[in-house]
Amino acid sequence: MSRTFLLIGALNGFLAVALGAFGAHALRLRIPPDLYTVFQTGVQYHSIHALALLALGLLALHHPSRVLQWSGWLMSAGVLLFCGSLYLIALFGYKFLGVVTPFGGVAFLLAWLGLTTAAWRLRPLSG
Repeated sequence: MSRTFLLIGALNGFLAVALGAFGAHALRLRIPPDLYTVFQTGVQYHSIHALALLALGLLALHHPSRVLQWSGWLMSAGVLLFCGSLYLIALFGYKFLGVVTPFGGVAFLLAWLGLTTAAWRLRPLSG
């Protein structure tokens, strides 16, 4: 499980940086400012949650739990639904995907609550 979330986090970190660079250098002057803001919001949340997935993977190396596993999958779903819908809205004008975005936000919130629960339950390693 920990290796999976380390890989997902690293891949998402790469994608967030690549999309941020694409937005700054190729997209900024090609789409309306309001859609550029939507795109940048996606990049911001993508970056934050890529780092969170890396941290979650590292925590799971030493303290594996089902709560962490659920949190990792929910966070991954949040990236796909929240950030993905924002990217598609900004790039292609698929405004109908705006109904999907809140589901990604809820997935993020549940993931953070799960991570909070896992942290609360932590016990020091013996040895």
